[in-house]
Amino acid sequence: MNGILVINKEKNYTSRDVVNILTKIFSTKKIGHTGTLDPLATGVLVICIGRYTKLVSEITSYDKEYVAEIKLGIKTDTGDITGSIIDKKNYEITKEQINKVLKSFLGKSIQTVPKYSAVKINGKKLYEYARNNEIIELPKREIEVKNIELLNFENDIIEFKTTVSKGTYIRSLIEDICESLGTVGTMNNLKRTKQGCFDIINSYSIEDVKNKKYNLVDIEKILNYPVYNLKEEELKKVLNGAKIQLNDIYSNKVILKYSGEIIAIYQKEFDIFKPYIMLKTS
Repeated sequence: MNGILVINKEKNYTSRDVVNILTKIFSTKKIGHTGTLDPLATGVLVICIGRYTKLVSEITSYDKEYVAEIKLGIKTDTGDITGSIIDKKNYEITKEQINKVLKSFLGKSIQTVPKYSAVKINGKKLYEYARNNEIIELPKREIEVKNIELLNFENDIIEFKTTVSKGTYIRSLIEDICESLGTVGTMNNLKRTKQGCFDIINSYSIEDVKNKKYNLVDIEKILNYPVYNLKEEELKKVLNGAKIQLNDIYSNKVILKYSGEIIAIYQKEFDIFKPYIMLKTS
């Protein structure tokens, strides 16, 4: 089986759990996800199956949209509501203040990776250091907040929506937001609503998949690259990974097809196209 499937992940499942379940359903080990969601989080988890696992890194780089909740007044060791409380602080905050602070995070910035994350340092995941109470310098990375807006503020809960670049940790963003508000807070809830053009509206639950009530994604619509139908002599070159000349293709990338089947995605290099992702090799 080859294709892309958009799962609506439920709470209390890791992304790896979802992959393991789908591995059994589809009877293949060639399955990968394109961006980890914590067990607390729900929403869009894009799954690549079979030959399309070669698109994992491409799709992982897409921007992601989230709806998140902040619980004000408490800070936890994990950065979310599942952790142990390590700090408490009173607050007096208005909607106007929240809006102003949220907008201040628009654009590029440097973010510290949370200690409870799967990022590896010296071959070991950060959360493993944290669980063993081992102190290690946390890595920093450049992120970009492309959109952020307040959805609701009631009692001690702030709900907001944001679109962010690859590698952005919402738990860390929440801690930074709370610091700017002069208080502490923790992530109370998180839903990924989009990843690139993959929308939660077009996602499926694990039960849907078990009951065969799902559709695979039309990759041509998602990638939005021009399509070139190969001639037989060109097909042989492409299957061998050779560069080819394509006239009248002005896009940087192109989908190559033969007899209705996607063979490869090629990328332009000067005036010739070379392999970018091979989806069929024989």
